Amino acid sequence: MRSNRPIECMKRSQALLIMFVLSVLSCGVPGRIFPEKPSLPTMTTSGCISPEPTQKDIDRALTFAGQAIDPVEWKRNHSVAENRVAVTWSNVSQSAIIYLEALVFPCGYGDADLNDYFSAENWKIIFSNYDGYQLLEDCTTEDGLRRYQFEAANQGLDYDIRYWVKADTDTRVITMMVVFPVGSETQLDDVSSRLFPDLVSCP
Repeated sequence: MRSNRPIECMKRSQALLIMFVLSVLSCGVPGRIFPEKPSLPTMTTSGCISPEPTQKDIDRALTFAGQAIDPVEWKRNHSVAENRVAVTWSNVSQSAIIYLEALVFPCGYGDADLNDYFSAENWKIIFSNYDGYQLLEDCTTEDGLRRYQFEAANQGLDYDIRYWVKADTDTRVITMMVVFPVGSETQLDDVSSRLFPDLVSCP
């Protein structure tokens, strides 16, 4: 049996991450373009696992992008909280952000759980730091990789956003959100093709 604990606990850890990264960057990448997060189900039965990320989860999050993100151009930070490991890459010169989360679903998940988590209601939470957003398209490959595309606005700037969801194991999900200012489509396509070559765009 899965719990559907609503949406508060992860927002606190996400807010702390946002404050930390912005204090490191100081300037360059506009504030408030980092996502908020809905909460995940928590452990409710003896058949569930601990929601705490393991060292393997941390390593998976830190190495998931492989060589796709140039460490010279992108400054990396990460944090660990209950249910998740978050990794942020910031490119000040391009005013761009790449945000990955390795999510722990302690009691497992199915398509219905992912549909609930990436629902219209939860997109409102994820984009609550923005002045406005619009879902343009979404699609899923045969092996379950999901891709969402958004336009969003914040502090007078418009952003193109791509968001992928990968079922990684029976209890782990990888999400990755790539945010570039409108007008940076070439850079966005380049990063997308290196991170998710099988689903750069929806068919």
